[in-house]
Amino acid sequence: MSIILDLEETLEANNASWRVNDRLLNITEPLVFRLGGLSDKFMPAERIRLLDFKALLAERTSNPFVFQRRVAQNIIAAPLRPESLIGSIRGIATLEGGAPAGAPTLSSVDWRNRWGWPWITSIRDQNGCEACWLFAAVALVEAMVRIEHCVWPWYSEGDVHKGMHATCCQCGNAENALDWIKNNSAADPGCFAWPVTASGCSGCGGTGGGPYDAVAYTPTPDRSGRSVRIPAYTHVGSVSDQKKWLDTVGPLVCGMTVWTDFFYYGTGVYHKQAMVGGNPNKVEGGHVMLVVGYDDDLNCWIVKNSWGSGWGDSGFVKIGYGEVDIDSSAKIGLTNVNPDPWTKRRMHNGGMLESGNGATHCNFELLATGPGSVIQHWWRDNNAPGLLWHQGLSFGNDAAVCPTFISTTFNRNFESVHLTTNGRLHHWWYQQPGGPWHDGGLFGPTDAAGIPGFIQSNYNAPGNFEVVVRTSDSKLNHWWRDGSGWHNGVKFGSNVAYSGASLIQSHYGAPGNFELVCVLSSGKMQHWWRDNDRGMVWHAGPEFGSGIGSPPCMIEGSYGAGNEKAVGNFELCVAVGGAVQHWWRNQSDMLWRQSATFGHNVLAVVSLVEGSYGFNLEVIVLRIDSKLQHYWRDGAAWHEGVVFGSVV
Repeated sequence: MSIILDLEETLEANNASWRVNDRLLNITEPLVFRLGGLSDKFMPAERIRLLDFKALLAERTSNPFVFQRRVAQNIIAAPLRPESLIGSIRGIATLEGGAPAGAPTLSSVDWRNRWGWPWITSIRDQNGCEACWLFAAVALVEAMVRIEHCVWPWYSEGDVHKGMHATCCQCGNAENALDWIKNNSAADPGCFAWPVTASGCSGCGGTGGGPYDAVAYTPTPDRSGRSVRIPAYTHVGSVSDQKKWLDTVGPLVCGMTVWTDFFYYGTGVYHKQAMVGGNPNKVEGGHVMLVVGYDDDLNCWIVKNSWGSGWGDSGFVKIGYGEVDIDSSAKIGLTNVNPDPWTKRRMHNGGMLESGNGATHCNFELLATGPGSVIQHWWRDNNAPGLLWHQGLSFGNDAAVCPTFISTTFNRNFESVHLTTNGRLHHWWYQQPGGPWHDGGLFGPTDAAGIPGFIQSNYNAPGNFEVVVRTSDSKLNHWWRDGSGWHNGVKFGSNVAYSGASLIQSHYGAPGNFELVCVLSSGKMQHWWRDNDRGMVWHAGPEFGSGIGSPPCMIEGSYGAGNEKAVGNFELCVAVGGAVQHWWRNQSDMLWRQSATFGHNVLAVVSLVEGSYGFNLEVIVLRIDSKLQHYWRDGAAWHEGVVFGSVV
């Protein structure tokens, strides 16, 4: 009888709370998965004092869901901002974990789907390397970026592992990886990916890692601008503190001891068995994973593994409280992460973005025109009382309209492109961290006649700049810049009345298709897309809307995206008849739908952002009185914000 069938019979005979993985029933050879945790170096839980959550979480979260849980746990009392208290955000006012949203203790938490939203990135596979400690650390960082900034991140285990000069067969602990990330950051796979090789280690410090070790660490030269930054981690010792952390902060890295039967887990709550395949169950080694929740009704932790989605319950496992030393060592948490602009690049367009500035790394930065055709910088400290807009530096003297503004992988520099009063395009860039603004020069067509779409793409590294703008012949003109300067691309379209800050590089296709929306002379909008997998040809999409007489602004948001690789809904705002129309495209049927009309005295939409405030949409408009105004949408409706500044 095979080991798996024997174990299955044992589990049934023992009335065990878990079952083997059905996908393994035809396997006859013993299973072995690589581990990598140095269990003798795990921090003992009893050495860690009870946490002072009020002091630790003094910087208030911008995530309104988490904010509500901290209020319920008596960690904070005052509202972060008025929209933090809205009760109709999906799930806020519903039951969770067997208790009302305002209850201090929840019987269960599961970050895989909480408040109707997914928060955990997809399952990864450490393959044949002893690298669980590294994968768990990166999984923690990704989870906290998603929770604290409501954007899907994707960071590279290979970037950290190779950056540490670790070998395939080198074991470690999550603290090692998190310390390195704190000092050096962690980049995305496009900078340097995990090398998938035929390596297969024989154990910690063993042999078999040669193919992996032979791969040189060659990150792209723009690594500093495409890497997440983190502070020091926190050890969480007691089970009560661990549950409180899971409820009010996010997931935790855990250490455990792997026994042979764990390799065969499929579903249910894992408890170690005495026998496997007629032989005594034995210790295989230390292992490190990510706890993404708990369930008091089942008396278990919910854990994300790094053995691929074919293992366990789609890559996850439920482990009984106190089982296999999972509660003997302290768990590890992280808060107040600072994601890179590359991760956020699809979440904003037009004149505003959410930067890494501020105490919780989510300040709003806005560029608009000002008196004398200057570009005026505005910023809002999203941790300060009152959420006031502050006037920053101004630069330039030839802006005809508000610019399109991005943050790039060039050391997180700000970059701006605007239409000039003489029909040219003008590039400016801000040198991080302290400035100043530099004149990048004029470029593009001599008859530019619209607001430019402007992005950094993933072609080359640092990525090329891509611009699409209307010209005086009512066509769209694509320009791009690589290391040797600006280049004239193709012209496409016809009867274009307005171009706008609507150019994005979406998740469609391997490199990501270019997408944009323009306004035609008929008053309809038209969607265009460039197939970057097949010849880089621009294709005309559907026409939609009517009576449009202003430039559109579009992003790819998080709605509809179940993980970091999925395509999110396209969100678009455009001024029509003194108000703003919000349109969105559902990626399942690819139909454009109008969802709402809001605002008054609106001349044009300046920017659209989906930021860290629980998937809220943030819009800046230009009013007919030449002032700027902020609007925002939560799970309930669109809300009118403050009026500030003047563009003349």
